[in-house]
Amino acid sequence: MTAFTIRPLERSDREWVAHFLDERWGTTQIVSRGKAVYGHLLPGFMAERGGADVEEDVSEKDRQAENIGLITVHIGEKECEITTLDSLDESMGVGSALVEAVENWAQEAGIKRLWLVITNDNLEALKFWQKRGYELVSVHRNAIADARRIKPQIPITGLNGITIRDEIELEKLV
Repeated sequence: MTAFTIRPLERSDREWVAHFLDERWGTTQIVSRGKAVYGHLLPGFMAERGGADVEEDVSEKDRQAENIGLITVHIGEKECEITTLDSLDESMGVGSALVEAVENWAQEAGIKRLWLVITNDNLEALKFWQKRGYELVSVHRNAIADARRIKPQIPITGLNGITIRDEIELEKLV
């Protein structure tokens, strides 16, 4: 299993976050429930592999941490939306560790509800979130038509050849 660490995002990470979101999402703009936010400006956590605890007999280049995951959140009063979650090491626990970091932070901050939106085509995400205790609370039918007015680059067809049409809202009370 690959060793990695989770840490809060810092101001110096913003450029990396912007490039990462551009690469993974096609933009830094995230649209959810009819509102747009810029993911690279949001708080969150990142996962790093390597870095400080690498053995001393490796080169400086090999000693540098490799960023392998990101989670961003949009904070409201007593609730927090998880806006993005990405892992470059699928099935290695990176995504779960990032979610756990947000859940721990939320409890300490007095946040009562964590929530997120996925699209109807993202069956793997639906499975991932439900396995971690998030419950489906609403299906916002045809919400993606409104989202496309804000962010026209949202594709018509998504994962598994499914037409992207609806937003599925999940939540976990913490």
